[in-house]
Amino acid sequence: MSPTIEVDEQTYRSIEFAARMGGTTAGDVVARLVRTASVPPSGPAAASKEGVGKERKVDVYADYEGHRTRGSYDQDTKRIDITSGPLTGQSFKTPTGAARAVVAHYKPDVNPNRNGWSFWLLDDGSGGVLQSIRHSS
Repeated sequence: MSPTIEVDEQTYRSIEFAARMGGTTAGDVVARLVRTASVPPSGPAAASKEGVGKERKVDVYADYEGHRTRGSYDQDTKRIDITSGPLTGQSFKTPTGAARAVVAHYKPDVNPNRNGWSFWLLDDGSGGVLQSIRHSS
């Protein structure tokens, strides 16, 4: 007997729909999802896709309350991965989310709302704001 997993009705319908659209089985759809989620983006699966595999990352930094926090901005996903300071290793879906985390860490008593596109600066010597490359391809 094969192992089974339980999913809610809506998830099952979505998997079945994906299987019909792909001309495959529900099990194959789940297996592909698991494989995709298990392979790091910079791994062999990403490198084998045509036009993919070359990461478009830009070094950025933010100075706040006397502390410099460095990060890496991914132009494709719009994520910022923190690479220095107490938040090292944390990843944020948006520049604004990363900016709020920095503010909340260093000054938890203030409202952390910030515009991440102007909070983060390009770490290329230009001192330009991240906003300046926001829509570059």
